[in-house]
Amino acid sequence: MFKPNRGMTQKAPPFLRVVLVALSTASLAALGYAEENAPGKPTNGLETANTLPGTILMETYLDESGDSLLGQLLYSPVPVDWSRVPQARIFPRTGDFPVPPTGPGYYSLHDWLTGNYRQGPPKFPYPRFAMMPPSFFDADFRYLDDPTNTDFDWSDFLHRIHIGDNWLLATGGQFWSRYMHEVNSRLSGFDNDYTLIRTRVWADLWYRDLVRLYAEFLDAHSIDPDLPPLRIDVNRSDFLNAFVEIKVGEWEDRPIYVRLGRQELLLGSQRLISTLDWANTRRTFDGIRAYRQGEKWDVDIFWLQPVIPDPSQLDSKDNNQNFAGVWTTYRPRRGTFWDMYYLFLDNTNNTTLRGLSLAPYNVHTLGTRYAGDIQNRWLWDFELALQFGELRNQDVLAGMATAGVGYARTDWFWSPTFWVYYDFASGDRTPNSGEFNTFNHLFPFGHYYMGWIDLVGRQNIHDFNMHLFLYPTKWITVWAQYHRFWLVSPKDALYNAAGVPIRADLTGAAGNDVGHELDLVFNFHLSNHSDLMVGWSKLYAGDFIKATGPGQSPELFYLMYSFRW
Repeated sequence: MFKPNRGMTQKAPPFLRVVLVALSTASLAALGYAEENAPGKPTNGLETANTLPGTILMETYLDESGDSLLGQLLYSPVPVDWSRVPQARIFPRTGDFPVPPTGPGYYSLHDWLTGNYRQGPPKFPYPRFAMMPPSFFDADFRYLDDPTNTDFDWSDFLHRIHIGDNWLLATGGQFWSRYMHEVNSRLSGFDNDYTLIRTRVWADLWYRDLVRLYAEFLDAHSIDPDLPPLRIDVNRSDFLNAFVEIKVGEWEDRPIYVRLGRQELLLGSQRLISTLDWANTRRTFDGIRAYRQGEKWDVDIFWLQPVIPDPSQLDSKDNNQNFAGVWTTYRPRRGTFWDMYYLFLDNTNNTTLRGLSLAPYNVHTLGTRYAGDIQNRWLWDFELALQFGELRNQDVLAGMATAGVGYARTDWFWSPTFWVYYDFASGDRTPNSGEFNTFNHLFPFGHYYMGWIDLVGRQNIHDFNMHLFLYPTKWITVWAQYHRFWLVSPKDALYNAAGVPIRADLTGAAGNDVGHELDLVFNFHLSNHSDLMVGWSKLYAGDFIKATGPGQSPELFYLMYSFRW
């Protein structure tokens, strides 16, 4: 015969057991008190005088029949297959993806210092890199429930806390600090030195595989900047995620979930939809999303509104923007992804910058992407998107295209991966008149793709670029990028990674030579939890930049430490 208190002792840590007993005692005592004092209910004065609600509650809690309210909430004769909860989301590879070394070796500095020679990569789901674009709610800790698991970490007790048969709790978080030194910051002619600090704390609660509650706290600061902080730099004590997720059915033995509330969104290559992890505040939305993850097919349907960071008060959504879409992903085999998507963005804000009318607009995006490899040696990545719609009184017709091929050899010295890419995003040939042709890059991870200085976005641009990844050891990543930039239309603007026009010559006299950029990134994976990343970037200014404002070549140096638990 089951005993609720014994089950709790076996599956929940003591501090959590005390909290649960206290909460249950208070809530059920209140219910019992209300029932005992309901109008018209006969009372027994002796019983009232000698029996306290807490005593009644503890008897109920310790009831060995299993019929107590708490017992019914915690235990069930129908077991939950926790090996499938939550489902592991298989993310398509980003563009210019590396092929890191595997096999026996040291996978962190901590491994090397302690002599922990592993036979393969650790199962710990956080990446061996300082940045982590996927959300914490997609981290897969299910291996901790495997009785044969031998991969342990000091933080394991935080991630799969079973409460009875029916409940699962997980917690975690992150702290990072990044020093930034910018020369000709934002092409303003001024330098900018500052430090970004970010803290995230999350909690994830499941009731069986039916209901999920997830909340994530964010606190982001910019310390001693020389220029006013960007909107993505500061957000004091707010919610990055806060949603409820409900299982509404199954299709071919795969669950269908609906997620309602504040939520991050990352789909496909992240060229159009990303969490923007480089930003101190990350990117999030309010709205609803339905999804199903299958063996080979994934389907996402959503309607969301972007959340605007507000350091002075709680964040709120932009009611003038509505973002909706259908995104499907087909995986014919491991490592190969075919995305097909339709996206719609309606923006009724009125925006004009540098003489260019940018909103209101509505834009429809039809796109597809095919990426994969042959034996993790020959690599490819192709993406194409077409846009149509309206901007003020102009018709919109725009597009973007990406083509990349790569080669990787993990059996060579330092395990190199090399990529060559061409990226195109259309620009407007006749600004503010006729047909509008500037591609709208929506909500991208621009920092990852178009140079780490963030002065170039996927709008009105040609970008010939090359990437080289090297691994001197399994815990050190070296990443070098080279970009050659030209404007598609010299009469349109240079748009930065946020889609803001930062330089323009509407006559076209300044030409289209933006310049070329070199980016160097070094990441040291210190342990399962921590990384140190240092980098340097320089955009060697071309004729367009020199002719439209301060012409000094922008530079960036940064030093970043990230700790996740």
